[in-house]
Amino acid sequence: MTLARSGAALDAVVRVERSGGFVLEVCVEAAAGEVVAVLGPSGAGKSTLLGALAGLDRLDAGHVRVADRVVSAPHHHVPPARRGVALLGQDPLLFPHLSARENVAFALRAGGAPRADARRRADRWLERVGLGGLGRRRPSEMSGGQQQRAALARALAADPAVVLLDEPLTGLDVETASEIRGVLRDQLRATGVTAILVTHSAVDAAALADRVVIVEDGAVTQRGPVAEVLRAPSTRFVAAVAGLNRIRGTVRGGVWTAADGAGPVLDAPATPEGEAHAVFRPGAVRLVEARDGAAERPTPSGATWAARIVRIEPVPFGAVVQTTAPDVAAEIGTDVLADRVVQVGRDVCLGVDGAQVRFVPAPPPRDTLSP
Repeated sequence: MTLARSGAALDAVVRVERSGGFVLEVCVEAAAGEVVAVLGPSGAGKSTLLGALAGLDRLDAGHVRVADRVVSAPHHHVPPARRGVALLGQDPLLFPHLSARENVAFALRAGGAPRADARRRADRWLERVGLGGLGRRRPSEMSGGQQQRAALARALAADPAVVLLDEPLTGLDVETASEIRGVLRDQLRATGVTAILVTHSAVDAAALADRVVIVEDGAVTQRGPVAEVLRAPSTRFVAAVAGLNRIRGTVRGGVWTAADGAGPVLDAPATPEGEAHAVFRPGAVRLVEARDGAAERPTPSGATWAARIVRIEPVPFGAVVQTTAPDVAAEIGTDVLADRVVQVGRDVCLGVDGAQVRFVPAPPPRDTLSP
């Protein structure tokens, strides 16, 4: 395990063992005022990580340090309410019998503020999150977005050292989620609070976070600035989150060839020799030819390759066609879709412009307990 980084608002080396053999082994740290997003597929261990940071789960090894104070270790555990950490999840968890003002004031009074002062400060916080004049409403009289705003005000009013955001925009409609995302961004910047954001959304990560940590199957598979990670995904999951195709392959003599010979053959003169992933947008893929499934499959040539359609997903501009051998998504327009040449089970020939392809070196072995 690594030593803690001095000056970090959050320094966590987390190992949690679950029944059934699952082990979470993750290191995450955040500087004062930094927002770090944690992305990963369902079951990767994101909720377990948040539970360990919040004090809801105990560590089997490692430590959690908040503002230079150890709050978790195998034989040391500070209760959640005393570690300077606020948790905001999908459910606002407002007290249903209290007004919005009293919900926010509750956090202030828990910190020792007198009742009148707590109410005045609660009104100011409600104003900051766009709920000015709505302080008397109870949760049942508020929309989902308004409840989430009130929950955010309550979390920040307590002046925590770290805020844990557990997919706070899930369950909101697109327009409301966009509004709350903006409120979150503004208030996190205005307060300078350190935050850990768990999300499935690349949009949330790009809009709110400075860095991102990818967790898969209990371990960190990639980390770095958000734009860099999404631009150069090292795993299939990250590529899917970023909306990119990713094909495994190898560079030899300045030429990249897909693994197992399935996929394009592309010039890669500036790419180091060895294993590398070809990364490109679905919009960079073109449909060269479509044939009946019973016909002979097209012969790959250079930047074109044979594939078979396995799924068609309608979208506003037309459809996203998912093909296999290798797995590649292609965007097609409504005109092509209307010609009915694109059908599940049909063999096609796809092509890609090599100028729109990036080559990402294969990732090193997964992280252990080190940042």
